[in-house]
Amino acid sequence: MPELQKEQTAITPTRSQDFPEWFQQVVKQADMAENSPVRGCMVIKPWGYGIWEGMQRQLDERIKNTGHQNAYFPLFIPLSFLQKEATHVEGFAKECAVVTHHRLEEKNGQLIPTGELEEPLIVRPTSEMIIGESFSRWIESYRDLPLLINQWANVVRWELRPRIFLRTTEFLWQEGHTAHATEKEAIDETLKMLEVYRDFMENVLAIPVILGEKSPGERFPGAVSTYTLEAMMQDRKALQAGTSHYLGQNFAKGSNIRFSNKQGEMEYAYTTSWGVTTRMIGALIMCHSDDDGLRLPPRIAPKQVVIIPVIPKPELETEVLAYAQIIADRIRQENFYDQPICVFIDKRDKRGGEKNWEWIKKGVPVRIEVGPRDIKAKVMMLSRRDAPHKDKIKIGLDQISSEIVNILESIQSNYFAQSSQFRDKHIYHDLSTFVELKQFFTPKNEAKPEIHGGFVRAKWCGDIETEKMLDELKASIRCIPLKQSGTEGKCILTGAKATMDVIIAKSY
Repeated sequence: MPELQKEQTAITPTRSQDFPEWFQQVVKQADMAENSPVRGCMVIKPWGYGIWEGMQRQLDERIKNTGHQNAYFPLFIPLSFLQKEATHVEGFAKECAVVTHHRLEEKNGQLIPTGELEEPLIVRPTSEMIIGESFSRWIESYRDLPLLINQWANVVRWELRPRIFLRTTEFLWQEGHTAHATEKEAIDETLKMLEVYRDFMENVLAIPVILGEKSPGERFPGAVSTYTLEAMMQDRKALQAGTSHYLGQNFAKGSNIRFSNKQGEMEYAYTTSWGVTTRMIGALIMCHSDDDGLRLPPRIAPKQVVIIPVIPKPELETEVLAYAQIIADRIRQENFYDQPICVFIDKRDKRGGEKNWEWIKKGVPVRIEVGPRDIKAKVMMLSRRDAPHKDKIKIGLDQISSEIVNILESIQSNYFAQSSQFRDKHIYHDLSTFVELKQFFTPKNEAKPEIHGGFVRAKWCGDIETEKMLDELKASIRCIPLKQSGTEGKCILTGAKATMDVIIAKSY
């Protein structure tokens, strides 16, 4: 019998052949970003930045709707500010970029740094301490609380093993910082923003997440408690999609954020911080994309519908483009997720097949092809990115307005359902000993190769020292889920009695 031909894919290698390289190729083929001349930094190209802008717009609206205001704080932080909170500086010390000079001078044809600073400046790895200095001046009385501030900015953390959209030396993010009069208000704020993130991740990015608290070993340096959203990628590793931190009075004491309470007594405020980064774009890629490239949920796609005119002869160009414009105008009259649908007519002088594959690799939810025959029949050929690339649906001109919103909603729902099914299939509840755990996370597991990797939901005794046992497996406790079973069992690491459920996984 003749050998069956493997279906050709747009991305080489495929996910199953080499997932890390597949990821890099998806980014490249979708023209999202590229490495910069500065090691560890990236240039975010228009398509990738368009996705980030969509994230900013929709998340910023949610942040403001919860009462927060945007502000901007300095990129440079005096070294002495970080030293005020010992645990915090210890946690970030190895990742800090430090500015020690303030000018360049030419000597022997070379530019060399001169003018040493009296105090070194840290290029912001996070802004708790510099924002805390402002809060200490802005807050005097309980009447000034709560103070709810957010900023969109870039940060620098010196990364030894950079990967575009996952771990880069410089990345973009949003960081919220708030101060409160009581512990309860601060904890409520921390959990409220966690829920804001969940809503955004699941309803906009179509990424299912598990909400939980970080174990002590994974907690944000200086925080009392850190809450996280953990998502599963298609290689069954965990990705921390966002965090929300309850900081107690630790940072308030370091920055002297005090207020006069209703009794006229001075006390320290309770603070929080929370943030998400351009890593969300990495999550989007690894959660939804396939071996033909990027797949974007319609609610975050920079362009939701692309019309590809098919022009067999130059003299037909005007007529075909005019028909494409009629279709675009009709679609633009429709709203999807409270915004006019974004339609783009690809008028470039390229072959139709070439343009079609470009938009497949960019992950555009809907592609519409129109040619001379379609004009006469008043129809168009529509392709969905969540369906095989050869599948086409014939839709009449009079039906496109009523159908397009349903199609986009269907694609959005499909991506979330597919990701949820994949994640749930790879959460394992039946491992109970460290030996089983070790076997599970051993590459090329000979016993059960089909289940290697994923999330292990198991019992843990809570002993901080036992977390180190996972280092040899290159795994960690990703979170203590907020939804606990309440049952008793044995700690998967020690065998001791335990009631706490945890998620253990390898991660990015």
